[in-house]
Amino acid sequence: MKKTRIWVCLCILFCCISCNRENICFVDASSTSPQEDGSREHPFKTVEAAFEAVSSQDNGQYAHIIIRQGTYRFDKGILIGKSLSGLTLSAYPGEEVIFTGGVSIPVQLVRKQTEGNRELSVIDLKEAGITDWGEIHNAGFSRPSQTSWGELFVNGTPMHLSRWPNKGMVRMGKVRDSGSIPRNGDMSNRGAVMEYDSARVSSWHFTDNIWIGGYFNYGYADDWLRVAELDKKEKTIRTDGATLYGFRSGNDWNKWYAFNIKEETDEAGEYYLDRKSGKLYFIPPGPEIKSLCFSTLEEPFLDIWKAKNVSIEHITFECSRALMLSLVETENVHIDHCVFRNSGNWAISVGMGTEPFEEYLHEGTGKPVRGKIGSLQQHLYANQTFNRKGGSKNSISRCTFYNLGAGGVVLGGGDRTSLQPGQNEVSGCLFHDNNRIERSYRPAIHITGVGNIIRNSEIYNAPSMAVLLHGNNHLIENNYIHNVCLEIEDQGAVYYGRNPSECGTILRNNLFACIPDKYTTCAVYHDDGACGMLVEENIFYQAGKYAALIGGGSDNHYRNNIFINGQFAIHVDNRLQNWSKSLIAPGGLFEHRLKEVHYESDPYHTAYPFMTDYLPNDGLPKRNKVEGNLLIGIGKLSDNPQWLLLENNKCTDTTVSLRPFDKNKLLKIIKEKKHFPDGQLERIGIPDE
Repeated sequence: MKKTRIWVCLCILFCCISCNRENICFVDASSTSPQEDGSREHPFKTVEAAFEAVSSQDNGQYAHIIIRQGTYRFDKGILIGKSLSGLTLSAYPGEEVIFTGGVSIPVQLVRKQTEGNRELSVIDLKEAGITDWGEIHNAGFSRPSQTSWGELFVNGTPMHLSRWPNKGMVRMGKVRDSGSIPRNGDMSNRGAVMEYDSARVSSWHFTDNIWIGGYFNYGYADDWLRVAELDKKEKTIRTDGATLYGFRSGNDWNKWYAFNIKEETDEAGEYYLDRKSGKLYFIPPGPEIKSLCFSTLEEPFLDIWKAKNVSIEHITFECSRALMLSLVETENVHIDHCVFRNSGNWAISVGMGTEPFEEYLHEGTGKPVRGKIGSLQQHLYANQTFNRKGGSKNSISRCTFYNLGAGGVVLGGGDRTSLQPGQNEVSGCLFHDNNRIERSYRPAIHITGVGNIIRNSEIYNAPSMAVLLHGNNHLIENNYIHNVCLEIEDQGAVYYGRNPSECGTILRNNLFACIPDKYTTCAVYHDDGACGMLVEENIFYQAGKYAALIGGGSDNHYRNNIFINGQFAIHVDNRLQNWSKSLIAPGGLFEHRLKEVHYESDPYHTAYPFMTDYLPNDGLPKRNKVEGNLLIGIGKLSDNPQWLLLENNKCTDTTVSLRPFDKNKLLKIIKEKKHFPDGQLERIGIPDE
């Protein structure tokens, strides 16, 4: 029924715009017309030609570019500037339009080659006209987010660099040398030395481009490092360069895997590129190869800058190495019913990023730039009031994001100094199976600034967090977040921390489900003194080791939530009195961050009057109120109830068993308990079909 309504609306819209032909131009890659004037009869054959024509019109505003079915290749991006305000770019109703940043490789160029008991498919990229395949680079915690190397996509499926083991990771061996530790100021970049115990590793033919990835120290900090030496006699691996915290073994999450090894191209979905010869070896994901694409584009498809009232509708973006769309200083730009898939980086940035740092730093100040994410997270750590110029009232709605190399959307907007809201929004979207390259701290949505919105969206199958939060007064409501934090330690589905001035966010009417509890994981993580969040009317079903973790912060309010199955609903601790007391020391990080926003003056003083007692601070969590919540099958409400204000919470020993988990069955059970007002449960969002 929903699809029918959408189709009818599209047809009505198309009929309306057809009455105003002077502001419409058509694009059709399959057109055989010798003329190209943008009319329905003589359409442009490329998107670039249409933009050039629209840009040159005297009455260029409020133009509509309609694209007919087909795949349109981009070898460079397109700027949509202020002069193109009012533009609509859309697919012809009912037709599939794909923008690709890759080169299509003819299937007939594939050769077969037998090595041992394996049959490999082989492509000579030079024969296919591809000579730039990029270089594998470090990727991980506190690394800059940057363009990927060229990747292979077979039958629309992303292939991955050949690896061992094929699935999962192996435990780290004894660490002989932890390497230098950049987090402690040692910038010598000395590699680590680790023992291994597998004959499989010793069987590899060593090259200078074998890599290892994993969680080499803390379980929230993944990294990729090139192997500098493989000593088969000593059975050790020495890395080319350091990881942020150095190597350490012994914890359950201290695991690793190796990749980009020709001999390990032994399973469907793997590939290996000989970068000297240009020959690419792979095992296709299925018995028949129908299509091949190699990603090449290294800039956004669309760089939307200072434009207003722009709409991008019903277009699929794929096979890029870079960020796919960039919005900076925009207003009322709407991205609707689009698909972002099979790319090596993020999909959309609303606001600026920074140029990647040249040094490997946990935090620092970078150069703001459009069209890149770069070292944004490290820049934000050191520059909490950084205005990303995300504009206002922009929206990303009913879009799908999957098989991306990093996260989905970096959603900025608003100003932290003045608390002026951005009112930018992600709604009705679906995010799943991303983070193919960059894994930790690359969420489906990184929300920054002030007063932005995430609603009615679904996020699942993520190794790390679903939402990383910076800033104030955001609204996160009616979302369905499940099966996230799948391999991470010490992290939450919604995560923020280390800044007591980032208050005012509301987390309302979301469903969190099926978050693993093997490590310290949770649905909502107020880390290292995070304060001032309202968490109300959510459902937490088997949502981690704790459903919520308050790491020493104050003024967090939990009311009218339902916690189902688990040991504790809310963990709270006094870490600011012990191992993290340096944060509240005179001249420490909290003092710097509070004074950066002038917390004792307006608008902060009026918006958050409780903030005035954050300095000096005795380290105890204060005014964390927990009221009106229902606990079903929860061992205890909290492990440290003395640091919570508890009112009217109800507990029952009954557990809810749903195997396999079914969201609708759970909502039916909860609705029968009549804990929420009528209609409220139905708003927990799964995207429209």
